[in-house]
Amino acid sequence: MKIASHIAVLLVALFHIAVLVLEMFFWNHPVGQRIFGMTPEVAAASEVLAMNQGLYNGFLAAGLLWGLFKDKVDFKLFFLACVIVAGIFGGVTAKASIIVSQALPALIALVLVLLSNKRTA
Repeated sequence: MKIASHIAVLLVALFHIAVLVLEMFFWNHPVGQRIFGMTPEVAAASEVLAMNQGLYNGFLAAGLLWGLFKDKVDFKLFFLACVIVAGIFGGVTAKASIIVSQALPALIALVLVLLSNKRTA
C-alpha cells in the first residue's frame, strides 16, 4: 500500500509540474492555446496571470515532492488537500473537468496515504 501511495503522490506532483510548464512557458503558444481552448488574443491578455497560476502549481508540486522524499505524511496530506480544494474551486469556477483531472487524483492519493499510514502505525 505504501508503494501505491508514493506512486499516486508522485503522479499528482508530476501533473502539477506539467501544468506549471504549460502555464508558465506555453500559455501564449499554439500548444497551450489548444490545450486550454483559447484564442491567441485571450492567451496574450492573460499570459501574466497564467504564469502566476503556473508558479502556484509548482509550489504544490514542490510540497508534494518534499513530503514524498522526506516521507512526511503531514506534508503529503496538507498539499494533497490543497490540490483537492484548488481542483474543486477550479471545477466550480472555470471548467468542471478540472474536478476529475486535478481533484480526483489528489483525493485518491490522499486516501492511499491515509491507508498506508494506518497499516504501518
